[in-house]
Amino acid sequence: MTLPAAFLAEVHRLIPAERRFDDPMATLAYGTDASFYRLLPKLVIRVEYESEVIALLQAAQAERVPVTFRAAGTSLSGQAISDSVLLVLGDHWSGRDIRNGGAQIRLQPGVIGAQANAWLKPYGRKLGPDPASINACKIGGIVANNASGMCCGTAQNTYHTLAGLRLVLADGTCVDTEDAASVAAFRHSHAGLLAELARLGESTRADPALAERIRHKYRLKNTTGLSLNALVDFTDPLDILSHLLVGSEGTLGFVSAVTYNTVADLPHKATALIVFPSVETCCMAVTALRTQPVTAVELLDRRSLRSVQHKPGMPAFVQTLSPGACALLIECASEQAAGLESAISQVMAALAPFPVEARIDFTTDAVENARLWAIRKGTFPAVGAVRETGTTVIIEDVTFPVERLAEGVNQLIALLEKHRYDEAILFGHALEGNLHFVFTQGFNSAEEITRYDALMKDVAQLVAVDFGGSLKAEHGTGRNMAPFVELEWGTQAYQLMWAVKRLLDPQGILNPDVILSEDPAIHLKNLKPLPAADELVDKCIECGFCEPVCPSKGLTLSPRQRIVMWRDIQARKRSGQNTATLERQFRYQGIDTCAATGLCAERCPVGINTGDLVKKLRGQQASRPQAARWAGDHFATLLASARLSLRAASGAQRLLGAPRLGRYAKGLRSLSGNTLPRWTPALPQARPAITFTAPNDDARPRVVYLPACVSRVMGPAIGDAEQTPLIEKTQALLEKAGYQVVFPEALDSLCCGQPFTSKGYTEQGEAKRQELLRALLRASRGGLDPIYCDTSPCTLRLVDNLADTRLDLYDPVRFIYSHLMDKLDFTPQQAPIAVHVTCSTQHLGQSQALLAIARRCSDKVVVPEGIHCCGFAGDKGFTQPDLNAHALRSLKGAVQHCSEGISTSRTCEIGLSDHSGINYHSLVYLVDRVTSPKIEHSENSLHAPKQGELAAISG
Repeated sequence: MTLPAAFLAEVHRLIPAERRFDDPMATLAYGTDASFYRLLPKLVIRVEYESEVIALLQAAQAERVPVTFRAAGTSLSGQAISDSVLLVLGDHWSGRDIRNGGAQIRLQPGVIGAQANAWLKPYGRKLGPDPASINACKIGGIVANNASGMCCGTAQNTYHTLAGLRLVLADGTCVDTEDAASVAAFRHSHAGLLAELARLGESTRADPALAERIRHKYRLKNTTGLSLNALVDFTDPLDILSHLLVGSEGTLGFVSAVTYNTVADLPHKATALIVFPSVETCCMAVTALRTQPVTAVELLDRRSLRSVQHKPGMPAFVQTLSPGACALLIECASEQAAGLESAISQVMAALAPFPVEARIDFTTDAVENARLWAIRKGTFPAVGAVRETGTTVIIEDVTFPVERLAEGVNQLIALLEKHRYDEAILFGHALEGNLHFVFTQGFNSAEEITRYDALMKDVAQLVAVDFGGSLKAEHGTGRNMAPFVELEWGTQAYQLMWAVKRLLDPQGILNPDVILSEDPAIHLKNLKPLPAADELVDKCIECGFCEPVCPSKGLTLSPRQRIVMWRDIQARKRSGQNTATLERQFRYQGIDTCAATGLCAERCPVGINTGDLVKKLRGQQASRPQAARWAGDHFATLLASARLSLRAASGAQRLLGAPRLGRYAKGLRSLSGNTLPRWTPALPQARPAITFTAPNDDARPRVVYLPACVSRVMGPAIGDAEQTPLIEKTQALLEKAGYQVVFPEALDSLCCGQPFTSKGYTEQGEAKRQELLRALLRASRGGLDPIYCDTSPCTLRLVDNLADTRLDLYDPVRFIYSHLMDKLDFTPQQAPIAVHVTCSTQHLGQSQALLAIARRCSDKVVVPEGIHCCGFAGDKGFTQPDLNAHALRSLKGAVQHCSEGISTSRTCEIGLSDHSGINYHSLVYLVDRVTSPKIEHSENSLHAPKQGELAAISG
């Protein structure tokens, strides 16, 4: 079935071509969310404005075209996919308005949940909903799924903290419940609809049995079906409407803004891990804790503890727990330290009657707290990481009445064993009776699908009927539980949901077959294949947690989408299909525009670095190993050539001027088929080669200074007010702090190997790395002296899997933070500073140290929101400038009031300067500017040498 011509014509009129996708690669990439379902949309549209959504819905209604909304696509139940039209949120949905000292916040649907909490943190407030996916999921999805989480419970979800809503109905009508004029107009234009909602509410409240059933269902954590509690909790039909939209999963309308009543973010927290000898004892303890001052109580069964017991940092006793052990991870929090102590005392008194097998007492230490929560957070990925290739990992969430939790847990375990899900684990939010069970599932045979179906039917009977619980506590109904909504709710309530659906979406165009479906087997259709692609990425569960930090997301593919595409290409190859066209597309979309910096691994639950796959594919396509080997053997010659090229570019800029040279360079690049590197006014001038002189031996402590090859070649840009090269600036700072600076010999021949490995020449890159490590060992007198490398990417490359523990390697952040802060006096400047935390700084774990140094140097530090990787990626900023431009598309507006930017990577600073309108420099420049030597060091300080007169030490 194709989309109607009239609808497509309207789409082409409304949406520019660069935001419409219907090619096989794009539709497959966007046909994936975090669930185990897949539908391929016929058309994907990236919407940027509410007016576009309104017009598109009007066109869809006129032609009866089904439409599905997508925020982050982290949904687990198949509610963010479509085989028709998929509307994906673009960049322009990130507005916010903080009100009343943070008591309320109005957000657009494209805001990531964690970003909203970052905005609220200075006010001591946060959002009520706290889903596990909060670092990736967006407000639109949080509202649409009525997401909750570990601390949220039922009282602080979106439904109960909703202060206002701006929504668009299926007919394209928009109403803002906080705008009196909008409300008045809507009450006039949709009087009939509101009257029918009022009638449905009155009839529901007038039926005591139905009303009480609804109230009972929502005393539990429950996202199964539509939010019928709106019909009993409110009498104003507009209040009913706005609360019906919460948890409706895009089946009743589009939420274009939401206002939350925020909750307190209590600053004093403590965590304990208590292990009980049995599930029964553990659940009895949960009942006792319900009346205690706890903010979170997480249950972990023995299998879940076993899944993480061998991970680093796990308590040793976890390996020796009894087979029936069951643990509670308990958090207390308070506004004051004294209040926290009181809460802990009350909790421990409540638990005193229960036998305990093992325990870690309450701790306020942030590191220890993080370690304890890592046990809970590591269980789901632990199952995903050990599953067989080709299977998926499924996480279901159900709610039992808490007073019957032990019975529910044991019967659920028995069901999993009955259906041979022996690897399944249980954990969950115990205070709410909310359990997650995680298991692996293959869908490659009819037998496996039948086994899954049998499990789901048994689970539905157990939870919904035998225990009167809910089949979906917080993950949304989606397609997954749509066939079981009537079983859980009963026919009367189920038909009431259909009445609401038909009232608000009479044509049935909004996300059909989600929540409500007339197909009893919808949960078994369109199951997503996870074919083997490469062992580096086969464990990917396609959750999308990686996407917010990817610089190419929205330009080409995200890490999740790269894996989806590569899986599909490999499956097609195995079936004998011709994949040449797809592979050509993937070359640009998947390989060329991947920064390969590995930030995705930092967010991935199973630790997948999609950049490793890309580097491997580049290696398979690398066709000039001899040239790479020659370059490694003649690296000094290579650097000399680079200096010559930079001199030529600088000469042309002085002769022609930057604007004219920019036009000429752009034309030449176009004529070359984009093989010539992009020229930019931020391009550095050439830095002369270092001339070495013998060092002066004295009593000062020594530091080996390794200038990266880019520092040896690249000086400041012509238009930069700061004209001192980084090497001279760094040596001056180190000597100011009282150090004697020495350099490895034959410096211009040395390289960490990163330029080789990033292009796929792994062998040549590793040879250069080992050569450099040997030179550093000599220069540091066998590891006696610390080694300072002036760029973070090179440092990361050297310390990664470093076998020689004698070498003490530092990037600028770590060295300044650990060795210079106490040797220098800081006089902070008033001018604001923009800080870019490079990918390598994040990998090195130095992000907070960098910000701490910056705050010692400036009274105003700006960290631009949403920029995690600049996309320059070594030389990608020259060869693939669209990646750099896309990654930094919001930078200029974020730093326009800053006087300077700082970073720890010279190449990143080129792109940052080019796209920000301000000059970015190494952190060293800022620290040097605002510091003076302390008295005990000043007498040993030396003047910085003149350019080209740097000292070297022989091995």
